[in-house]
Amino acid sequence: MTFGIEAASYYVPSLYLEIKHLAEKRGIEPAKLEKGLGLHKMGLPDVHEDAATFAAEALLKLIKDYNIHPKEISRIYLGTESALDAAKPTASYAMQMVEKVLEEDFGARCLRNCDVVDLTFACIGAVDALHNSLDFVRVNPDKKAVVIASDYAKYELASSGEYTQGGGAVAVLVSSEPNLIEIENNWGVATESVFDFFKPRRHFKKEELTNAPENFPEKIEVFTDEPVFDGQYSNQCYQDRIREAYQHYKDVTGKDKPYQDWKYLIFHLPYAFHGKRVFTEIYSLENGISFETPEEQKAVAKSENYIRFINDKIEKSQRASSEIGNMYTASIFMALLSALQTSFNENEELSGQEIGFLGYGSGSKSKVFAGRMSQNWKSVVEKWNLFEELKNRTAIDFDTYEKLHRKQLEISVNKNYKGFGLKSVETDDPVLKGARYYGYQK
Repeated sequence: MTFGIEAASYYVPSLYLEIKHLAEKRGIEPAKLEKGLGLHKMGLPDVHEDAATFAAEALLKLIKDYNIHPKEISRIYLGTESALDAAKPTASYAMQMVEKVLEEDFGARCLRNCDVVDLTFACIGAVDALHNSLDFVRVNPDKKAVVIASDYAKYELASSGEYTQGGGAVAVLVSSEPNLIEIENNWGVATESVFDFFKPRRHFKKEELTNAPENFPEKIEVFTDEPVFDGQYSNQCYQDRIREAYQHYKDVTGKDKPYQDWKYLIFHLPYAFHGKRVFTEIYSLENGISFETPEEQKAVAKSENYIRFINDKIEKSQRASSEIGNMYTASIFMALLSALQTSFNENEELSGQEIGFLGYGSGSKSKVFAGRMSQNWKSVVEKWNLFEELKNRTAIDFDTYEKLHRKQLEISVNKNYKGFGLKSVETDDPVLKGARYYGYQK
């Protein structure tokens, strides 16, 4: 019996900012971002959107596109680092939203028997959810699980991470009918506790806050969406962890140079060109190429053989990232969708081909694993229309972008939006203060 991904769907917010406009406003040469990092557009949530609405959109699309009966779903595990609450899982909001839409066809609370939870480990949380859910269906082959990756990558204005922002969600159905891709049960893992990127609780004294209520404590903890990060150090941690996880994967499988057998290498992509940049070390080690300086590493990256390797095994997976930006937990899944959609559009046959995955999450952890494409993969991919959907988004100007970022807008930018949206947040009732209420706009 085989196990893996039976179906997949996605949601990308309808708004985007052209990277060249951001570059011009920040005094950055646009070519540095467009040609250097592969960035073209930055996907942005509207006023009414967040990680919960992203997840709900992807989940509902998955159920409707593939005619999944809610009773078939035994669990919904959400990987995110954009959680809305420190206790109530974001997945529970998404589940409730989808239940309301499905109520007419399947009755009230049609997902009541689902196990629902969030998993958090920076950008690898949804890979953890996939790993966990695959174990679940292997033990329970008659059951199915949904894994959702949903995030909004948000950085401080004018910071060095600002141009990598993005957001959206991918949902996959995990089962014993892997019509898209069968995932083998061999995992390379590498973990080290570091502070390359994190979202701590930050402390302020009451006296430092203007008009702080009298009943506030003297020391106040504040949590924000924007991370504390060291970009150069994080890049090194990424490179170190995937090297260690790749070696562990080799040890587990006994394979000599597994990447050579992979049709595509699917990376977590903080920016589109990140995967091809960090893989130079493993590529060099596997091919007996030694380098000790950054200049020697750059020489490997510019070599004819490496460029050919990138064009064959990585480039197609980058295309969606260039149009969306960093999706945190969802970026590795979107890289897979990007590669498969491109192959589908080019009438390429992938049946039986092996795909390699190299996931990373700051803090830090990497997981390396592989899967084999199903003979039925085209019947799954034909429902995506990924690049057509990306063409149908709405461009916004820089002023609107900054107002969205600062949460200065009360009315949605996309006046004709359809789908899930935040309607209100409770402010008065003391036992419900902060409760978030969502609706669905047809």
